Amino acid sequence: MAFKRIIWIVLDSVGIGEMPDAASYGDAGSDTLGNIAKLRPLRLPNFSRLGLGNIKPLTGITASPNPIANFGRCTLASPGKDTTTGHWEMVGIHLDLPFPVHPKGFPKEWIAEFEDKIARSSLGNKAASGTEIIKELGEEHIRTGSPIVYTSADSVFQIAAHEDVIPVWELYKICEIAREMLRGEREVGRVIARPFTGEPGHFQRTSNRKDYAVPPPKGMLLDQLAEANVMIHSIGKIFDVFLGRGIREYDKTISNADGMQKTLEALNDTPAGLIYVNLVDFDQLFGHRNDVEGYAKALEEADAWLPSLEAKLAPSDLVIFTADHGCDPTTPSTDHSREYVPLLVFGPSAKHGVNLGLRATLSDIGQTVAENFNVKIGKGESFLAAIQ
Repeated sequence: MAFKRIIWIVLDSVGIGEMPDAASYGDAGSDTLGNIAKLRPLRLPNFSRLGLGNIKPLTGITASPNPIANFGRCTLASPGKDTTTGHWEMVGIHLDLPFPVHPKGFPKEWIAEFEDKIARSSLGNKAASGTEIIKELGEEHIRTGSPIVYTSADSVFQIAAHEDVIPVWELYKICEIAREMLRGEREVGRVIARPFTGEPGHFQRTSNRKDYAVPPPKGMLLDQLAEANVMIHSIGKIFDVFLGRGIREYDKTISNADGMQKTLEALNDTPAGLIYVNLVDFDQLFGHRNDVEGYAKALEEADAWLPSLEAKLAPSDLVIFTADHGCDPTTPSTDHSREYVPLLVFGPSAKHGVNLGLRATLSDIGQTVAENFNVKIGKGESFLAAIQ
């Protein structure tokens, strides 16, 4: 193999410009990185050193004359713009149809069946920010014991409950019931348990979130790596997105900072194989809330962390930075955005400064990882030879 260990980091929602079909998704003009940089100067010296400004012009971020990384952009070939679609495409799964979304809430008959199965009434049933809906309905939930059901721009059926009203184990059971109900034509990408604690006016979501995803089709990258006895250590929501398939070690995270620290720790514990990371705060805390300043600071915090990552790399390591979709906080929409995603690939023994161009699919990343570990997936064109 060319590289003994690959560290693959998904900067959740950090898109880099609208795709040609963005207008059909309501995303004309979306450019997560570009639009933030226009409104709020970004101090990203380390990502600039890698070659972020070489991918495309960004206000205040110049192209490096000698970028450390190989750089490019990836197209989302599948229809849609959600977490599952992006992550699945990375590992070689292309969708023919997007997972269904419900921006006006779920059909009344679904909710009636759900309430009947869990023997409780429910609240909400609309698209909403997770923090805002518990602020709005949390007190009524405490009074009635009714779980809060809501959705988002993603194909998700989310269920929020106070841990003192509906214990976490029971909330998980409720989610399992919903997951079984939402199959076939009703199949949403994920059912998500969203427990919270605190008093009215001071509610806080806890780290006991749990995702119930649709099982990925067999034969995707993580299956192939597991069959080849390649160690996979996931950090963040990767485990939930893939239902743990092929993953031997995993760490849940409560923030980007926690995810970055656990990535450094994984470098101590996982000397070979794939370390697959998702840093979710960009999307969850800032993109969906149109918080430009928060998003910018999160980017700068990741940039400040980069030297710590570089200092721990072994000679045979490869690092891949990318994203799964966009979520432009500068537009009126709080939804995900249909964007290209950045691609930065580097390592002590890899070539550097190679323009990897516009890739036809996120599966090119998965195929590169597959080829490195002597396996193959059904979609994507490897760029391994270009960076060796």
